[in-house]
Amino acid sequence: MILAAGRGERMRPLTDRLPKALLPVGGKPLIAWHLEKLAAAGFTRIVINHAHLGSLIEAALGSGERYGVAIQYSPEIEAHETAGGIAYALRLLGTAPFAVVNADVFSDFDYRQLAIAVDAIAAGGRFAHLVLVNNPEHNPAGDFALHEGGVQSDGTRLTFSGIAAYSPAMFAAIAPGAKAKLATLLREHIARQQVSGEFFGGRWRDIGTPARLAALDAELNAR
Repeated sequence: MILAAGRGERMRPLTDRLPKALLPVGGKPLIAWHLEKLAAAGFTRIVINHAHLGSLIEAALGSGERYGVAIQYSPEIEAHETAGGIAYALRLLGTAPFAVVNADVFSDFDYRQLAIAVDAIAAGGRFAHLVLVNNPEHNPAGDFALHEGGVQSDGTRLTFSGIAAYSPAMFAAIAPGAKAKLATLLREHIARQQVSGEFFGGRWRDIGTPARLAALDAELNAR
Protein backbone atom coordinates (compact mmCIF):
# COMPACT_ATOMS: atom_id res chain seq x y z
CA MET A 1 0.00 0.00 0.00
CA ILE A 2 1.17 3.52 -0.81
CA LEU A 3 -0.20 6.20 1.51
CA ALA A 4 -1.15 9.23 -0.57
CA ALA A 5 -4.11 10.79 1.25
CA GLY A 6 -2.27 13.61 3.00
CA ARG A 7 -3.28 17.19 2.23
CA GLY A 8 0.31 18.45 2.14
CA GLU A 9 -0.33 21.71 3.97
CA ARG A 10 3.39 22.45 4.33
CA MET A 11 3.82 21.99 0.59
CA ARG A 12 1.39 24.77 -0.32
CA PRO A 13 0.98 26.44 -2.73
CA LEU A 14 2.35 23.47 -4.73
CA THR A 15 -0.38 21.18 -3.40
CA ASP A 16 -3.24 23.59 -4.03
CA ARG A 17 -3.63 22.18 -7.54
CA LEU A 18 -1.68 18.93 -7.41
CA PRO A 19 -1.63 16.18 -4.76
CA LYS A 20 1.72 15.79 -3.05
CA ALA A 21 2.21 12.30 -4.48
CA LEU A 22 2.22 13.72 -8.02
CA LEU A 23 4.73 16.51 -7.43
CA PRO A 24 7.54 16.05 -9.94
CA VAL A 25 11.05 15.23 -8.74
CA GLY A 26 13.90 14.02 -10.91
CA GLY A 27 11.68 14.09 -13.99
CA LYS A 28 8.77 11.99 -12.72
CA PRO A 29 6.03 12.13 -10.07
CA LEU A 30 7.23 11.30 -6.57
CA ILE A 31 4.90 8.30 -6.38
CA ALA A 32 6.25 6.89 -9.65
CA TRP A 33 9.62 6.25 -7.99
CA HIS A 34 7.84 4.02 -5.47
CA LEU A 35 5.82 2.17 -8.09
CA GLU A 36 8.90 1.37 -10.16
CA LYS A 37 10.90 0.19 -7.15
CA LEU A 38 8.03 -1.88 -5.75
CA ALA A 39 7.51 -3.55 -9.13
CA ALA A 40 11.23 -4.35 -9.35
CA ALA A 41 11.02 -5.94 -5.89
CA GLY A 42 8.13 -8.18 -6.92
CA PHE A 43 5.20 -6.23 -5.46
CA THR A 44 2.70 -6.31 -8.31
CA ARG A 45 -0.59 -5.58 -6.48
CA ILE A 46 -0.67 -2.03 -5.13
CA VAL A 47 -3.37 -0.23 -3.15
CA ILE A 48 -3.19 3.58 -3.08
CA ASN A 49 -5.36 5.64 -0.76
CA HIS A 50 -6.13 9.24 -1.58
CA ALA A 51 -8.30 12.14 -0.49
CA HIS A 52 -7.19 15.64 -1.55
CA LEU A 53 -7.38 15.87 -5.36
CA GLY A 54 -7.40 12.08 -5.47
CA SER A 55 -9.02 11.94 -8.89
CA LEU A 56 -5.82 13.41 -10.32
CA ILE A 57 -3.83 10.50 -8.88
CA GLU A 58 -6.17 8.00 -10.51
CA ALA A 59 -6.03 9.87 -13.82
CA ALA A 60 -2.23 10.01 -13.77
CA LEU A 61 -1.54 6.42 -12.74
CA GLY A 62 -4.53 4.57 -14.14
CA SER A 63 -4.46 0.81 -13.70
CA GLY A 64 -0.69 0.86 -13.13
CA GLU A 65 -0.01 -1.20 -16.25
CA ARG A 66 2.81 1.02 -17.49
CA TYR A 67 4.58 0.56 -14.17
CA GLY A 68 4.22 -3.20 -14.24
CA VAL A 69 1.72 -3.30 -11.37
CA ALA A 70 -2.04 -3.55 -10.83
CA ILE A 71 -3.34 -0.58 -8.84
CA GLN A 72 -6.52 -0.44 -6.78
CA TYR A 73 -7.60 2.80 -5.16
CA SER A 74 -9.03 3.45 -1.71
CA PRO A 75 -10.62 6.91 -1.89
CA GLU A 76 -11.33 8.77 1.32
CA ILE A 77 -13.76 11.67 1.31
CA GLU A 78 -11.93 13.01 4.35
CA ALA A 79 -8.48 11.64 5.21
CA HIS A 80 -8.72 8.97 7.92
CA GLU A 81 -5.17 9.47 9.33
CA THR A 82 -2.56 6.81 8.67
CA ALA A 83 -3.89 3.87 10.69
CA GLY A 84 -7.47 4.72 9.76
CA GLY A 85 -6.54 4.84 6.09
CA ILE A 86 -4.87 1.44 6.27
CA ALA A 87 -7.84 -0.03 8.15
CA TYR A 88 -10.23 1.37 5.55
CA ALA A 89 -8.19 -0.28 2.78
CA LEU A 90 -8.16 -3.75 4.38
CA ARG A 91 -11.06 -4.71 2.11
CA LEU A 92 -8.58 -4.41 -0.77
CA LEU A 93 -5.42 -5.53 1.00
CA GLY A 94 -6.81 -8.89 2.07
CA THR A 95 -5.93 -11.11 5.00
CA ALA A 96 -2.17 -11.58 4.49
CA PRO A 97 0.58 -9.26 5.78
CA PHE A 98 1.47 -6.38 3.47
CA ALA A 99 4.04 -3.63 2.93
CA VAL A 100 3.24 0.07 3.34
CA VAL A 101 5.19 3.05 2.01
CA ASN A 102 4.53 6.75 2.52
CA ALA A 103 4.18 8.47 -0.85
CA ASP A 104 6.01 11.56 0.41
CA VAL A 105 9.36 9.93 1.17
CA PHE A 106 12.23 9.11 -1.16
CA SER A 107 14.92 6.56 -0.46
CA ASP A 108 17.36 4.04 -1.87
CA PHE A 109 15.99 1.36 0.44
CA ASP A 110 15.73 -2.02 -1.30
CA TYR A 111 12.05 -2.95 -1.22
CA ARG A 112 13.01 -6.62 -1.54
CA GLN A 113 13.77 -6.35 2.18
CA LEU A 114 10.11 -5.52 2.70
CA ALA A 115 9.13 -8.79 1.04
CA ILE A 116 11.31 -10.60 3.59
CA ALA A 117 9.62 -8.67 6.40
CA VAL A 118 6.17 -9.52 5.07
CA ASP A 119 7.07 -13.23 5.06
CA ALA A 120 8.45 -12.98 8.61
CA ILE A 121 5.22 -11.44 9.90
CA ALA A 122 3.25 -14.17 8.14
CA ALA A 123 5.34 -16.73 10.01
CA GLY A 124 3.99 -15.31 13.28
CA GLY A 125 5.17 -13.51 16.39
CA ARG A 126 5.15 -9.90 15.16
CA PHE A 127 2.50 -7.43 14.12
CA ALA A 128 4.77 -4.93 12.36
CA HIS A 129 8.26 -4.35 11.01
CA LEU A 130 9.59 -0.80 10.76
CA VAL A 131 12.49 0.63 8.78
CA LEU A 132 14.29 3.24 10.90
CA VAL A 133 16.74 5.88 9.68
CA ASN A 134 19.07 8.49 11.17
CA ASN A 135 17.26 11.50 12.59
CA PRO A 136 16.91 14.34 10.08
CA GLU A 137 17.15 18.00 11.09
CA HIS A 138 13.38 18.33 11.31
CA ASN A 139 13.04 15.37 13.72
CA PRO A 140 16.13 15.48 15.96
CA ALA A 141 14.51 13.58 18.86
CA GLY A 142 13.62 10.59 16.72
CA ASP A 143 10.65 8.26 17.15
CA PHE A 144 11.65 4.79 18.32
CA ALA A 145 14.70 2.86 19.46
CA LEU A 146 16.06 -0.36 17.99
CA HIS A 147 17.59 -3.16 20.06
CA GLU A 148 18.51 -6.62 18.77
CA GLY A 149 15.95 -6.46 16.00
CA GLY A 150 13.11 -5.24 18.19
CA VAL A 151 11.60 -1.76 18.22
CA GLN A 152 11.40 -0.08 21.64
CA SER A 153 10.07 3.20 22.97
CA ASP A 154 13.08 3.84 25.21
CA GLY A 155 16.71 4.16 24.21
CA THR A 156 18.63 6.01 21.53
CA ARG A 157 15.91 6.95 19.14
CA LEU A 158 15.89 6.81 15.37
CA THR A 159 13.30 8.14 12.94
CA PHE A 160 10.57 5.98 11.45
CA SER A 161 11.06 6.16 7.70
CA GLY A 162 7.44 5.63 6.66
CA ILE A 163 8.47 2.26 5.18
CA ALA A 164 7.06 -0.81 6.95
CA ALA A 165 5.28 -4.14 6.85
CA TYR A 166 2.18 -4.96 8.87
CA SER A 167 -0.21 -7.72 9.82
CA PRO A 168 -3.82 -6.84 9.00
CA ALA A 169 -4.70 -8.00 12.51
CA MET A 170 -3.02 -4.85 13.82
CA PHE A 171 -5.80 -2.72 12.30
CA ALA A 172 -8.74 -5.07 12.77
CA ALA A 173 -10.21 -3.16 15.74
CA ILE A 174 -10.43 0.13 13.83
CA ALA A 175 -13.90 0.70 12.42
CA PRO A 176 -13.89 1.30 8.65
CA GLY A 177 -13.95 5.03 8.02
CA ALA A 178 -12.76 5.95 11.51
CA LYS A 179 -9.79 8.23 12.03
CA ALA A 180 -6.86 6.62 13.83
CA LYS A 181 -3.21 7.59 14.25
CA LEU A 182 -0.51 5.05 13.46
CA ALA A 183 1.88 6.24 16.19
CA THR A 184 -0.64 5.41 18.92
CA LEU A 185 -1.21 1.94 17.54
CA LEU A 186 2.50 1.27 17.13
CA ARG A 187 3.27 2.26 20.71
CA GLU A 188 0.65 -0.19 21.97
CA HIS A 189 2.24 -3.08 20.09
CA ILE A 190 5.80 -1.95 20.85
CA ALA A 191 4.92 -2.16 24.55
CA ARG A 192 3.92 -5.79 23.94
CA GLN A 193 7.21 -6.49 22.07
CA GLN A 194 5.31 -7.21 18.86
CA VAL A 195 7.21 -4.86 16.53
CA SER A 196 10.51 -5.69 14.83
CA GLY A 197 12.70 -3.27 12.92
CA GLU A 198 15.86 -2.64 10.95
CA PHE A 199 18.17 0.31 10.42
CA PHE A 200 18.72 1.81 6.98
CA GLY A 201 21.69 4.13 6.68
CA GLY A 202 21.42 5.03 3.00
CA ARG A 203 19.72 7.91 1.26
CA TRP A 204 16.32 8.78 2.68
CA ARG A 205 14.39 12.03 2.38
CA ASP A 206 11.11 13.19 3.90
CA ILE A 207 9.67 15.43 1.20
CA GLY A 208 7.65 17.61 3.54
CA THR A 209 8.39 21.13 2.28
CA PRO A 210 8.96 22.86 -1.08
CA ALA A 211 12.60 23.40 -0.09
CA ARG A 212 13.18 19.68 0.50
CA LEU A 213 11.45 18.87 -2.79
CA ALA A 214 13.66 21.35 -4.66
CA ALA A 215 16.80 20.00 -2.99
CA LEU A 216 15.97 16.40 -3.96
CA ASP A 217 15.08 17.46 -7.50
CA ALA A 218 18.47 19.17 -7.89
CA GLU A 219 20.21 16.12 -6.41
CA LEU A 220 18.52 13.68 -8.78
CA ASN A 221 18.98 15.86 -11.85
CA ALA A 222 22.68 16.23 -11.11
CA ARG A 223 23.32 12.50 -11.45
